[in-house]
Amino acid sequence: MEYTHKPVLLDECVDALHIRPDGVYVDGTLGRAGHSREIAKRLTTGRLICIDRDMAAIDAAKERLAPWMDRVTLVHSNFSELGQVLRAAGVTGADGMLFDLGVSSPQLDDASRGFSYMQDAPLDMRMDTSAPLTAHEVVNGWSCEELRRILFEYGEERYAPAIAKAIVRARETAPVATTLELVAIIKSAMPPAALREKQHPAKRSFQAIRIAVNGELDALPPMLTAAVEGLAPGGRLAVITFHSLEDRVVKRRMAELARGCTCPPEFPVCVCGNKPKIKVLTRKPIVSGGAELAENPRARSAKLRVAEKCDPLDI
Repeated sequence: MEYTHKPVLLDECVDALHIRPDGVYVDGTLGRAGHSREIAKRLTTGRLICIDRDMAAIDAAKERLAPWMDRVTLVHSNFSELGQVLRAAGVTGADGMLFDLGVSSPQLDDASRGFSYMQDAPLDMRMDTSAPLTAHEVVNGWSCEELRRILFEYGEERYAPAIAKAIVRARETAPVATTLELVAIIKSAMPPAALREKQHPAKRSFQAIRIAVNGELDALPPMLTAAVEGLAPGGRLAVITFHSLEDRVVKRRMAELARGCTCPPEFPVCVCGNKPKIKVLTRKPIVSGGAELAENPRARSAKLRVAEKCDPLDI
């Protein structure tokens, strides 16, 4: 079957990376390999390192990237270990890195993975199926206070206290085993007005549990730091986020890396010696246009931020 998947903000990412045929690039979130295909096909003597924590994505990429495998290296790893991956691959200065955050379409579409609140499946939600922590353990083993915290912080769920209490009450009778069991519990804790909102009532809670299971926000700061360190001067970093928590972390970390001096404002001269490591190229994030949104509704929350590594000789 012909491969027709088009990833989010594809043209914008390709433009942002300024791909050179002989350059070295990293796709830190391989997924369906849509972005990787477009990068790889533009390379001649260059190289593309593709990373994903989901072994299913690595296996599928062998077919999807088959015409360009002479210039592609597939790595099963978490992008939080980017520094180690680059060292193992012998990459000392990449020309561009791309990170498309969040859950990938195959993970959402495969009901058995337990990411979807629309289909019944065991509570799993692991991006890396070899990882020990599952959604079942979070839902059935974490305290009421910890559940409330993640629902509020990671899901921005205003009914977090009521939902957390409802989960704890339900599991006292029997463990919560499937996604639709959890959906029913979440709905039971919400007022009728919330159930009538356009957004599915379980969306925020499922997002929160998924983030907790996969440690998604914890992995971002070390990944961003390692990415900048691994870029060559003038190399580009492109990051796509899908919710406000991710975007806030990326925006803040990019701003820190672009600031340089951290001395208090009252200091007459800089004594810290810190120099800007990147230049942020997107004052506001790039978002999908009308044509892409009509074709792919999942792109509606996507935001692309781009930065360029500074040349220390120019600072």
